[in-house]
Amino acid sequence: MEFKRSFRINTTDRRCVYPKVHSWSLDGSGDCCSWDGVECDEVTGRVIALDLSSNCLSGTMSPNTTLFRLVHVESLNLAFNSFNFSSIPYGFGNLSKLQYLNLSSSDFSGEIPRDISQLSKLVSLDLSHFSSETLRMPNMGGFIHNLTKLKELDLSLVSLSSPFPPMLANFSSLTLLKLASCGLSGNFPVSIFQLPNLEVLSVANNSNLSGFFPKLHWEIPTSIGNLSLLNELAAWGCYFSGSLPSSMGNLSHLTELYLDGNNLQGQIPISFANLAQLLVLLLSYNNLSGDSLEWMVNLTKLTSLSISGNRFFLVILSAILTILDLSHNDLYGDILGALQNLKNLIMLYLNSLSLNGVLNINDLFTLKNLKVLDLSNNNISFTKSFINATTLKLTNLKLDSCNLTEFPQFIGYSDELRELSLQHNRIQGIIPRLTWNNSKESLLYIDLSNNLLSGFEENQTHLPLPNLNYLDISSNLLETTLPTPPPLVMLYNISNNFLSGEVPTSICEARSLTVLDLSNNALNGTLPPCLGSIGPLILLNLARNKFDGMIPHGYLNGCALRMIDLRENQLSGNVPRSLGNCGMLEYLNLGDNQINDTFPFWLSELTYLKVIGLRSNNFHGPIESSLSEFNFTSLHILDISNNNFNGEFPSNLLKSCHAMKIMVGQDKLAYLDIFGFLPNVSFNISMNSSHTYAMKLMNKGTKREYAKIPDVLMAIDLSNNKFEGFIPKLIGDLESLRMLNLSNNLLNGGIPSSLANLAVLEALDLSRNNLVGEIPQQLARLTFLSFFDVSHNRLSGPIHVECNLIHSGAVHL
Repeated sequence: MEFKRSFRINTTDRRCVYPKVHSWSLDGSGDCCSWDGVECDEVTGRVIALDLSSNCLSGTMSPNTTLFRLVHVESLNLAFNSFNFSSIPYGFGNLSKLQYLNLSSSDFSGEIPRDISQLSKLVSLDLSHFSSETLRMPNMGGFIHNLTKLKELDLSLVSLSSPFPPMLANFSSLTLLKLASCGLSGNFPVSIFQLPNLEVLSVANNSNLSGFFPKLHWEIPTSIGNLSLLNELAAWGCYFSGSLPSSMGNLSHLTELYLDGNNLQGQIPISFANLAQLLVLLLSYNNLSGDSLEWMVNLTKLTSLSISGNRFFLVILSAILTILDLSHNDLYGDILGALQNLKNLIMLYLNSLSLNGVLNINDLFTLKNLKVLDLSNNNISFTKSFINATTLKLTNLKLDSCNLTEFPQFIGYSDELRELSLQHNRIQGIIPRLTWNNSKESLLYIDLSNNLLSGFEENQTHLPLPNLNYLDISSNLLETTLPTPPPLVMLYNISNNFLSGEVPTSICEARSLTVLDLSNNALNGTLPPCLGSIGPLILLNLARNKFDGMIPHGYLNGCALRMIDLRENQLSGNVPRSLGNCGMLEYLNLGDNQINDTFPFWLSELTYLKVIGLRSNNFHGPIESSLSEFNFTSLHILDISNNNFNGEFPSNLLKSCHAMKIMVGQDKLAYLDIFGFLPNVSFNISMNSSHTYAMKLMNKGTKREYAKIPDVLMAIDLSNNKFEGFIPKLIGDLESLRMLNLSNNLLNGGIPSSLANLAVLEALDLSRNNLVGEIPQQLARLTFLSFFDVSHNRLSGPIHVECNLIHSGAVHL
C-alpha cells in the first residue's frame, strides 16, 4: 500500500491500459495475493511475481521503496509507466531471486545502477528505452559479466557508446538479443552468429558498427546447426558491407530480415528462395543489383518487401504482398499494370522510378485494399477517365515533384484520405473544394507547398477541415487575406506568398498550434495580443511583413516558444519583459524594426538562448556597468549592430558567452534548428519542414542571408554603435568565434594580441574606430582569416597578415 501511495495514477498517459493498483486495498484480510498484478507462491504465500506494466503510474521511485523488501520476488514488470525521467534507484540488487526484470519504456534516465548486474539468476532483462532522455550503461562488458544465464536481453536505445562486447558470444542460452540504437561501434563479432539458440538478433541503427556476414557460420551442421532457430535478424542502419552469403538461405525459420541502410553489394543469392517462412524482407538503400528477382515468387508468405535505393531492373512478386517499396530503382516495363494481381496491397511506394507520361489510374483502382500510395519524383500525369473511381480507398497519397500542372481529379473521389502531399509541382490556379470535399472529416495532413497556387475556390477564409493537424501552403502565389487556421491544426505554414491584410484574432482559437509561419508576405496592421498566450506554440515566424505597433505582451509562465522571428517589419515600442517566461527560447530575432528600448539584460536568464538579433533598431544606452551580470551560456550569435548603444565596451556580456569558448566539433555538418521538438503528426509521410534558424549577418563586408545557420558559426557584431574604451583581452577566450565585427564605434587603444587565439576566425572588422599602435604580429597565425579590415584608424607599423590575403583584396588598411 505504501508503494501505491508513492505514485499518482495518470490515466491520460497513452501507455496506460488499466491501473491495477486500484484493486489494492486492505479489506481486513491483509491478503495481497488477490490483488491485480500480484502472484504468490501457493505454499509459502510469499509474493513471487509483480506485473504492473501499463499501470498508469506516474512519479519517482525512491531507493527506500517497499518494492525492494519483496526479496522472494522472481519476476518484476514495471514497463510502460512514467517515472518522470528520474534515475533507476539503487536497490534492485536486493532482489537476488529475480529471474525476469522489465523496466522498459518507463521514462527512466541517467546511469543504470550497477547492482542490477549482481542479479546472477536473471533469465530476461529488458531496459529498452524510447524517450529523448538518455539512459546510460557506461561499461556493458563489466555489467553483463555475471548475467550468464540470460536468455533475453533488450537494451534498445540505451546509450552504450562502446564497442560491441564480444563476451556475448559465450552466452549460449540467448534466444533474444536486442541492442538497437545503442551507439555501438567497431567491428561486429562474427562469433555471435554461432549462438545455437538465438531466435531474435537486432543491432539496428548503430551507424558506427561495421562488419560482414560470414560465409561459413551460417551453414547448418548435422548436429545442432548454428542459428538454425533464428526467426528475426535486424541490422538496418549499420555499416555492414560485402555481399550476402548464399548460406543465408539455410536459415529456414527466418520470418523477418531487416538489412536496409547498409553498404551491402552484389546480387541477392538465389538461395533466398529457400526462406519459405519469410514474412518481411527489407533490403533498401544498399548497393545491391540484379537483372531479375524471379525467385521471389517462391516466397509465398512474404507480406512486406522493400528493395528501394538499389539497382534492380525486374521483380517478380508474391501475390499476397501487403507492403511493397520498389522506389529508387531502375525498373522497366508497365509497372502499374504488373501490380494488378497484388490484390492484398495496402502500402505501395514507387517514388523515383523515372516513370514518364500519362499513367492509367484505372490500374490502381483494381487494388481495392490500397491505402498508401507514393509516386513522388516521377514525371507523370493521370488519365481523366475513371472506371469506378469510388473503389479507391486511399488514406495517404504522396505525389511530390511529379511535374503536375493540375490537381489529379481522382483525389476528389477519396473519402478516407488522411494525408495528402503534392509539394514541389507546377499546379496552377485556385485550390478547388474537391481537394478535400469528400475527406474533410478524415484529413490530418496537407502539404501543397512550392506550387503556383493563387487562391482558394470562392475565396474561402475558413477551411472546412475540422481535424487537420498539418497545413503547409508555403511558397505559392496566394494573393488573398490570411485564412483562419483549422481549429486542431498544429503546424500552419503559409509563408512566402503574397497575402495581405491583418492577422485576425481568431487565429488564437487554434489552441493546439505549435508552428505558425506567416513570414515573407505583405501582411500588415498590429499583431493580435493573444499570440503570446497560445500555450503549445514552439515556433513563431512573422518575419518580412509590414506589421506595425507593439510586440504582443503577455507571454505566460511555461511558454513553450523556442523560436521567435519578427525581423524586417515596422514594429515599435519595447521588448516585452514577459518573454522571460519563455524558458526554452533558443532564437530571438527582432532585427530591422523600429524598437525603442535599452538592452534587455533579462535575456541572460534564458539559458538555452543561442541567437540574439537586435540589429537596425533604436536600441540605446549603455550595456556595460558595475551592475551588469550576464549568463549567456549558450549564445552562438549576437548581433546588436546599427543601433545607438553607447558607453564602455560590453566586456561582461562577452565574458558570459561560454559556448563561444568551446571549440565545436566539425566532423559532421549540422544546423541550428528545432526539428527535434516539432510534433510528428504524420504516420506514413514524413514532415518535410525542417525549420532551420535563418538570419541576415554582415560577413566580410557584405550582408549575407543565412537560410541555414551552421552550428559551428559563432559570430559577434557590435558595429555601428557608439561603444567606447579598449577592446578587452578576454575576447581572445572566445576560441570558436568565426566572425567578429566591431567597426564604426569609438574604440581606442591597441589591437589586443589575444585575438590570435581565435584560431578559426574567418572575418575580422575593426574599421572606423580610433585604434592606435601596431597590428600584432601574432595575427599572422590566423590561417582561416579571409577578411581583415582595420581601415580608418590610426594604426602604424608593419602588416602581419598572410600575403595571399593582401593580394586577394581581403585586407583593408
